[in-house]
Order: sequence, then structure tokens, then C-alpha cells
Amino acid sequence: MKTIKIVSIIGARPQFIKAVAIARAICWWYAEKRQPSIKKVWVHTGQHYDYEMSAVFFEELELPQPDYHLGVGSGTHGQQTGEMLRRIEVVLLREKPDWVLVYGDTNSTLAGALAAAKLGIPVGHVEAGLRSYNRAMPEEINRVVTDHIAQKLFCPSQQAVQNLAREGIQQGVYQTGDVMYDVFLLSRTRIDLSLLQRFDLMPHTYVLATIHRAENTDKPSRLHNIVTGLLRIVREGWPVVFPMHPRTRKAIERYAIQLTGVRVLPPVSYPTMLTLMAHAKVVLTDSGGVQKEAYWLQVPCVTLRAETEWVETVQSGWNVLVDADPQRIVHFGLQPPRGSCHLPLYGKGDAARQILACLLTKDGV
Repeated sequence: MKTIKIVSIIGARPQFIKAVAIARAICWWYAEKRQPSIKKVWVHTGQHYDYEMSAVFFEELELPQPDYHLGVGSGTHGQQTGEMLRRIEVVLLREKPDWVLVYGDTNSTLAGALAAAKLGIPVGHVEAGLRSYNRAMPEEINRVVTDHIAQKLFCPSQQAVQNLAREGIQQGVYQTGDVMYDVFLLSRTRIDLSLLQRFDLMPHTYVLATIHRAENTDKPSRLHNIVTGLLRIVREGWPVVFPMHPRTRKAIERYAIQLTGVRVLPPVSYPTMLTLMAHAKVVLTDSGGVQKEAYWLQVPCVTLRAETEWVETVQSGWNVLVDADPQRIVHFGLQPPRGSCHLPLYGKGDAARQILACLLTKDGV
């Protein structure tokens, strides 16, 4: 009986969440006693390396501990990606997998795809086909290159399929839905109103903010403008709750930006974040994952970017793009967008099972 070995490359917080869906799908595969059998290998690059952004997620999401922890850590894009590439190659030469699975659009995604491609190992890209059409974003470069390397591309939406077709990629493309929706459906039962008491909050009386993308944290003028908008919302009487990413915290300190009146929190767990989102008046964010989760929770979203890969949330009327414009941040923070209807987006919650089935078909092994 043939065993198919799948190596998953993960390294950042959103990828840990996506990997949960794949791990559960593998359990489902075994429960169904399907053939072929699967050997899974988890490789953690160490892109997110502190406890709040890494280890705690493995514990809370019950994700298997990684078989390899490469400990790459931070650095410039070139340094980080190059070191990941070198260390991942060593693992792949040792493991000789049938497939390498990469997730999203981080440096870990690109390094995993490149390392596999150089060794002639097929690549599956989870969350393929997304485009912001902004090549100044490091994430855009990562996702475009990965999509052109991958043999199987797992798209969360029809729009993603169309984006790939415009680039001439039509073979090995599957519209599976979004694995994050799989995890959301599992995790929404852990939304706990009593958690708000820990932060002295009442439902629908606060604004939730998250900022982490380089385009906002690495440009002082943009970060200053966004914070200006948040402070104006506070002055209008609405508490702003701000779980702060380590990158953002360093930028705030580096640029000496004051956050007087903003409720700054350390990074929070996934269930806690869902709880804070579910009961917020509105979410202000530059995170793709948070845009989707806000939509699924039917909470208005204000996106602190000029574009988004998740265009369906904007088309639905539940999300609005404000860039780093303080006036628009305040306007939509106080008068949030709300669509007239709420359609199902990004699949039915079985994306990971579809992905696994695609990887294990005869033409894929």
C-alpha cells in the first residue's frame, strides 16, 4: 500500500490557523479509511517565533507540534527568505515528500515553494489566485511567484480562479473554498461573551483595530495617519481596542507615536480575537483574514488599505476601503458599512477535505 508524504510549510500566525483545517482533514481521511495512507510532516520556519505569535497557537488550536522547527526568526525579506530556503531544502532532501503544501503569501510560502521547485517536488498552494495588483506589497510578489511555481492551486473564490486564468494559469486550478472558513466554523463555538469582562468591555460599545502589514507599519506617515483616525474615534466617545502585533509595537516605539486613550492589548488567541470581533461595533484592519472573519460574523469592516484581495467583502457592502485617510477612518468608524444582504462567501466549510482529495488523486501522485 502506497503512503503519500505531504510536507506542510508554515511560519506565521495565519498559516497556523489554515494548517488546523488540513490537520483535521487528514484525521477525517483516516476515519473514512481511505487509500492511499498519508504521512504528514510539519515544518515551522520560525517566521513568527515568540510565544504570543507562535507556540500559544499550537496549544490553543490543538495543532500537532512541528516535526521541524527551523528557527529562522526575523530579518530583511532577502535574509529571511534566503535562510528559509536553505534550511527547508535540507528538510526536503531528507524527507523526500510527494507534495509540499504552502499557505498564503508570506516569506515562508515563497521559500517553501522555491525549495520544492528546485528539487522537482510538486507544490500545492493553499489560498491561490489572490491578487491586490499592488506589486509594492511583498505579499503580492510572494503569491504571484508561488502561483506560477505550484502544480495544484487551491482557490478560495471564483475571482481567484479568474485572476489565475488572466495570467495563463488554468491547469491544476481548483475552487475549493477557504480553509479559514473551515476553522472559523469549528472555532465559533468558542466565542465567549464572558471574555469581554476580562477587558472591561460591553458588546457593541467599542471599535476593534488591528494593524500589521509592512505598507502601514514601515511608513511613518501612513502609521501616523491611521493612529490619528483612531484617536479621533476615541475622542468621539468610542473605545478603540487594539491587539498589537510585535511589528506594529516596534514601529510605534520607533516613530514615537502616542496612543493616549487607545486600549492596547498584546496579541490575543484566536478564540479571543473572534470574541472581540463578534461583539465589536466595527473592525478596522489591514488583515485579509480579519476582513473575512468580520464578514462571516456579520460585523462591519473598515480596511486600512487602498485595495484588498478579498474583493467580495467590499462588493457585498460589508467592507469599505479607506486607505490611511484619517477622515475616512473616522467617518466609517463611526458610521460603519453594512450590506443589504449577507451571501455565503468562500465555500461551505469543506475546503481542506477538497484539497486533500485533490492531492491524493492519481494524477497528483
